[in-house]
Amino acid sequence: VQLQASGGGLVQAGGSLRLSCAASGRTFSTYYMGWFRRAPGKAREFVAAISWSDGTSYYADSVKGRFTISRDNAKNKVYLQIDSLKPGDTAVYYCAAVYGAYSENAIDYAYWGQGTLVTVSS
Repeated sequence: VQLQASGGGLVQAGGSLRLSCAASGRTFSTYYMGWFRRAPGKAREFVAAISWSDGTSYYADSVKGRFTISRDNAKNKVYLQIDSLKPGDTAVYYCAAVYGAYSENAIDYAYWGQGTLVTVSS
């Protein structure tokens, strides 16, 4: 199983980015895909998750209204659209997969991508 995250970069505050996560190696129809982030000096935190089967999405309160998670079943990709970026969004963003049920706990996720760095300048 491979999860490949991409799309990070250096962006000015107020800008937007779309992160992508390409999934391969198995059928993910019974999985939930999540995005987490780890900011410098901070613990990893849940950002958003989506059901691969029906597209139901979940968000951390801190990102509601600015982050949008989506998936493309045909391409086996999950996306995280980030709008109105703030310096506090600077972090390495990871995609991950958990079987069967939505979770905000990183320990529940069996598969992880390598992370993509988002840096927001003020």
